Amino acid sequence: MTTLEVKLDLPESLAKEAQQAGLLTPQAVETMLRERLRTQRVAELREAVKQMVSAGGVPMTMEEIEAEIQAYRKERRRASGA
Repeated sequence: MTTLEVKLDLPESLAKEAQQAGLLTPQAVETMLRERLRTQRVAELREAVKQMVSAGGVPMTMEEIEAEIQAYRKERRRASGA
């Protein structure tokens, strides 16, 4: 676990409302950060698919993706001597 000390400059009304809603607790901030990161990853994935389709590519099936992942892992194990 990493401890961060962050100084936020918020409008007083927003800070008060967030505090009253319990949004400034470590657990609430962790939940918000995890959700935001998940949302960002999904948006990045959608953008990548959009670019691939617009470039004339065909999106990979889940089976093809899984096969690529397995091949990558196998190569990494082989390269590391495992």
